Amino acid sequence: MAQSVPASEVKTIVLACEAGMGSSLMSVNALKKKLKKANVDVKVVHKPARAIPDDAQVVVVHKGLASVARSKAPQAVVVTFNHFMNDPAFDRLVNDLAAGRTIEASE
Repeated sequence: MAQSVPASEVKTIVLACEAGMGSSLMSVNALKKKLKKANVDVKVVHKPARAIPDDAQVVVVHKGLASVARSKAPQAVVVTFNHFMNDPAFDRLVNDLAAGRTIEASE
């Protein structure tokens, strides 16, 4: 598993979920809005955790699916969250991208 990636290298964020609908879709839309508001030009795609693309750089996933994401995308920085809406992990990710900081993997 990758531990970090420079913000300048991040072109796409994969928000991975279990089934691909419902609350995770709301999280995708909320993340897109936060990135747009912060003037961060990074694409967000929504995928089931078992279908994370091989070229994924940053994967955002609920902590309950973290092991699936890490096994499916060992090259990616995996950022976990606890709550689908208003979780501090989303704000931290957006702030780090906007400030050009390194994106760190969650424990």
